[in-house]
This record gives sequence, C-alpha cells and structure tokens, in this order.
Amino acid sequence: MKESNSNLPGFRKVPKTGVIYVMTKAAELGFKKERELWANLGQGAPETGQLEGAPERITNICFSTDDHEYAPVSGLLELREAVAKLYNERYRRDKASKYTAENVAICAGGRLALTRIVSTLAKNNIGHFIPDYTAYEELLDSFGSFLPIPILTKANENYALSKEKFEQEVLGRGLSVALLSNPTNPTGTVLIGEELKSWVDVGIEHNCTLIFDEFYSQYLYDTDKLSLSATEFVEDVNKDPIIIFDGLTKNWRYPGFRVSWTVGPKSMIEAVGSAGSFIDGGCSRVMQIAALGLVNKEIADKEASSLKKHFGKKRDVMISRLESMGVVIENKPQGAFYCWGDLSNLPESINTGTKFFKTALEHKVIVVPGLFFDINPGNRRPDRSSRMGKFARFSFGPEIKELERGLNALEKMIQSET
Repeated sequence: MKESNSNLPGFRKVPKTGVIYVMTKAAELGFKKERELWANLGQGAPETGQLEGAPERITNICFSTDDHEYAPVSGLLELREAVAKLYNERYRRDKASKYTAENVAICAGGRLALTRIVSTLAKNNIGHFIPDYTAYEELLDSFGSFLPIPILTKANENYALSKEKFEQEVLGRGLSVALLSNPTNPTGTVLIGEELKSWVDVGIEHNCTLIFDEFYSQYLYDTDKLSLSATEFVEDVNKDPIIIFDGLTKNWRYPGFRVSWTVGPKSMIEAVGSAGSFIDGGCSRVMQIAALGLVNKEIADKEASSLKKHFGKKRDVMISRLESMGVVIENKPQGAFYCWGDLSNLPESINTGTKFFKTALEHKVIVVPGLFFDINPGNRRPDRSSRMGKFARFSFGPEIKELERGLNALEKMIQSET
C-alpha cells in the first residue's frame, strides 16, 4: 500500500503514508480540479470557518517592517509567556510549581515540534502505541539513535491500557520514553482525569519520559471538561519527565498558521531549542505575532466550548449514518474528530480498508485505510497481515454539508456493492 518516491544515489526511499498517500491518489482522479464535488472524509484538519459561539476568526494580520526579521529559534518571548500562562491558569492554579517562558518552545507545526523532540533522544527504548498517528512511523525511524518498541492496544479494551498494564510495559520493556496522542488519532480514545494522572504517576515513579501529543485536547465529548492536559498532574515542572506539544492547528482551527509549542522541563526546552537551530531555524515571526491574540484562557475556553457542541453533533451524525450502512463503530470516539470503523461486515468487495478506500475514490469520497495506523518504524516487524486491515478512519472534520455529501455517496456505494 505504501509508495516511495524514486531515489538518487546515496538517498533512501521515503514512503508516502497516511493522508499524504490517500490525497495523492485522490488528486490523480481529479480531487484538486473538482474539489466541490468530492467529500474529504480522510482529512486530518478541522473546518476553519466561523462556528456558533466561537471567537471571531482572524482575517488580517498587522506587523511592522521590523517583523520581517527572524524570530528566536525557541520562539518570541511574549508568545512563550502566553503559552505558559495559559497552562498555569487552566491546569495549575493550585500548584506551587508554575510554568514560565523557559518551559516553552515555539515551533512551525506539530510534526516539526515532534521532530525536534525525537532528534534529542538518546540510545534507549521508546514505546509507541498501535494504532496511533501515521506520521510517527517514519519519524521514529529517521534518526536511528533509539529503538522503537510497539505496544498493542485492543478494541475490546477501548484501545486503552490501565495503569497496571502501562506500568508492566514500562518495566517489562525497559522503556525510557513513551509517545502517544491524547485524545488518540484514529480511535478517539481519551486518557482524562484520574486515569491520565495514573499514567503521569507511572512516568514520574519509574523515570520514564512521557511525550503527549495533545493536538486534539479540546475535542472532548460526553464530559463536562472543556480541555485536558497531562500538565495538570505535574508536580515539579522542571523535574517531572512530562512533555506535551500542542498548537493552533486543531484546537484553535488554524492549520495554515503552522504555530505549535512544546511544554516541559527547562532542560528539555533548551535541548529542543538547540535542535531547532539546525533542523528548522524557528517559526515565522509574523505568525507568532498573529498567535499572540489567540493564546489565552478566554479565547481557548470559548473555542473549546464551541467545538464540543459543533463537532459533537457531527460525531453523532457520522456514527449513526455509518452504523446504518453496516460499518461497526466498536468504540464511540470520546475525543478528536475521527470514527474508527470496522468494515468486516460489509460485502467482500469492500470489507477491508484498502478495498473500501479504492472503491470510495471512484465515488469521490476520501477515507484513510486502517493499516496506515499500524505503526511499524523501519518495517522491523514481520510481513504479516495487519490487525488494522479491516478498519478505515472516517473524519468528521469537514463542514456538515461536505460530511453529509460523503456519507450519502458511501451509502450509495455500499448499496451498489451488496
């Protein structure tokens, strides 16, 4: 399923995976030329227009000629201070230890933020979970300075691990680091409250650094909470081995801004800044200036409240429609904006993620085959059928009009294959 670009002498082939692969295939069939006729239920970005109850969208950015200069590699001091303040006000009001600008690094997007972090890892075992975000696969194989260790999660356990099982993985596999998205892409599983605290406690007790990808942390359903963060359970911000990264892409719905941040111990932020000096050189000064008006508790909470209502409705529409078509949603997503659908009850011609994806393209609908989320850095695991082969990821990120257009097309497709 994965395709690689042709390589010149001395270069390795880099595969197209996940959303990159499916969008390339869709483009070959006219997606870019006939965008209004398609439904992109494979997209990893939320709709970006005005939502009811949400803050007004930014449409203009003002800056001076001095702002054409480079920004500091670790980000503008004002934005770093604003991020630290946001986490202190949201999650650490009762904590003596507070985040400061020294605990924050700004970066040009989530992938780059994670690349900076991963580039600093020493020779050790790093745990990652299956299924999880497709981009982790190549990233965890890119530097060769550590050993990625897969940790399987099960559908009948809601793709989650108890504190006891997670602790067993940390101790039994000798993990020094664990990486996970929370809420999880693609299953919508959420670690929250005491369950999230128990994981943080394991990391602190056993000196295992936990890296939380919190890019969907404001997409929460069936809970009164507006947002979540592992930073809520950190006691000492400069000692406890907890790192989170987030940004404007999903939770503020500004994917084109390419502004993200990493929050963690001061020593880690210094390392991330050093890595940024040779990896990317720093985030755009202009986009950081634009971000300054967004990164505060009032705006964030208002956006989160709107997301809960708006995306919660779209989630329910998608689940209802997919289940009526015969797609099984074993675990109702509690976070993010994806449905993880089991296709095995559908007609044989479309009962795997790959077959469903290829047929859906013919009906101008894009989904992502589940096998892309079976993270296998370096292809070290044996070539055998993926546990994720019968699944597909369906996104309810698009506007409701596009969502319903895609679901209508899929319903006709399934009926025609029956």
